[in-house]
Amino acid sequence: MDTRIKTLLIDILQSIEEINLFTSDIRDFKDYKNELKTKKAVERNLEIVGEAVSRILKIDPQFKLDNAKKIIGTRNRIIHSYDNISDEVIWTIIRRELPGFKVYIQNILKDN
Repeated sequence: MDTRIKTLLIDILQSIEEINLFTSDIRDFKDYKNELKTKKAVERNLEIVGEAVSRILKIDPQFKLDNAKKIIGTRNRIIHSYDNISDEVIWTIIRRELPGFKVYIQNILKDN
């Protein structure tokens, strides 16, 4: 595996870990919605995840990453349509998508 791609995959894992850390004491969506600093920190880390995925695909367009277009699209919406980003969508990503994506990235790193 290209060392640049490995570094970007590690960046993705670090961002997911930070999101988990920032949201570890938040019980539900209502609490999340009221935590401005947490929301901003989570959004920043999702931007990093999306940017890392984008860079990986620029290095190797054939690199297999599940949901790459959706991840990059989320990053773009957070950055360019920040006034339209839905707290509900971000919360759903945190709770439903990130745990599996974390394992997926860990497996890529382990297998390479």
